Amino acid sequence: MLVEEVMVRDVVDIDCNKTVYEACKKYSQNRVGCLVVMDKKLIVGIVTERDTIERLILKNKDPKKTKIREIMSQNIKTVHALSPVKKAAEIKRENKIKKLPVILNNEIVGIITVTDISRAVSAFSELLDNLATSYEKNSEMLENMMEEWTTIINSIKHYQKITEEK
Repeated sequence: MLVEEVMVRDVVDIDCNKTVYEACKKYSQNRVGCLVVMDKKLIVGIVTERDTIERLILKNKDPKKTKIREIMSQNIKTVHALSPVKKAAEIKRENKIKKLPVILNNEIVGIITVTDISRAVSAFSELLDNLATSYEKNSEMLENMMEEWTTIINSIKHYQKITEEK
């Protein structure tokens, strides 16, 4: 399964020079937990609700004066849209991150989260269950066919033997 098959395509971004207050409004309006931070068309970071709590609220900063670039996580990791989901999971685990931007043709096309990966695992598990069920049904049918063919072949052999003896 590929990253592009499970990622969220509606990525919400914000300019790095906007305020944290504006970011909070975007979180709320779009019902998301993170924003991809842009400087013109270049991805420069990611800002999460947790960044807002730890780097703004707990440091007593003013959300209407503090710029996103001051609290965002920089040097973000990305994954290619055509990579296997396993690759995204490895990047997330190795870097201890929860939200991973997805890139295709040097542009952000989505974001993949732990929730997306767990949904993919669940869907994959369901497919495996369906395959196993189908195999059980078909193997039973195949066994019955083989028994019938064996009976037919044995009957033909028996008939040949009787006709040869006459």
